[in-house]
Amino acid sequence: MSSGATPAAVKIGIIGGTGLDDPEILEGRTEKYVDTPFGKPSDALVLGKIKNVDCVLLARHGRQHTIMPSKVNYQANIWALKEEGCTHVIVTTACGSLKEEIQPGDIIIIDQFIDRTTRRLQTFYDGNHSCARGVCHIPMAEPFCPKTREVLIETAKKLGLRCHSKGTVITIEGPRFSSRAESIMFQTWGADVINMTTVPEVVLAKEAGICYASIAMATDYDCWKEHEEAVSVDRVLKTLKENANKAKSLLLTTIPQIGSMEWSETLHNMKVSILSIYKQTLP
Repeated sequence: MSSGATPAAVKIGIIGGTGLDDPEILEGRTEKYVDTPFGKPSDALVLGKIKNVDCVLLARHGRQHTIMPSKVNYQANIWALKEEGCTHVIVTTACGSLKEEIQPGDIIIIDQFIDRTTRRLQTFYDGNHSCARGVCHIPMAEPFCPKTREVLIETAKKLGLRCHSKGTVITIEGPRFSSRAESIMFQTWGADVINMTTVPEVVLAKEAGICYASIAMATDYDCWKEHEEAVSVDRVLKTLKENANKAKSLLLTTIPQIGSMEWSETLHNMKVSILSIYKQTLP
């Protein structure tokens, strides 16, 4: 970017997962109900600021947690945030640990995923919408934004949080939890944590040209660990309630830092990449 160019305006989308979608983190909150070509998002968009950085909060499962993972309209959620002008999306997600060293209450800034979902639309370019013509074969070698992840990792260190700087998440369809045989198999595949929502959310954000990063909160050891209580909804919610302040403090400290940084080149490169793929795939 030339020295006389105007820095890119930053707006942060926040998708809150189970127990991690507190709108109180935003100042000057207003609500906005929107529709998209892909249907309605999970709930109202909550607009506000964190230390003068524009933010948009969306509860992934709805504010009353009435939408199960398979039924979340991931297309509408990401499209709505993109249309609202979000350059970044930082999400929170509960996850089970598949590694001894990742303890309940730990934060993981995941960098890779394995997809075990079966029922979810994973592209905007599905042939059914005039707003997304063609086919998009999006590269997925690096699913998460490295620059945004780096800010999250450095901020977590400064806050003294127990944080793992990388990890592979395996996303299952749900809503059931894994069998013990599945949990052990996922370990052999190299997965570090397990959840039900990263895919297709991260894929759609990549298609939309959004800098996407995830704050994963370990709540349990899934069911692979002998002599350890197996995962349950009650246990997940208990751990989240005890540790939600960690994710909250990480968001409140990271977002002003992102807002103070220069993102023009990163956003331009993402846009160019998407346009290149789009042109190649148009009939």
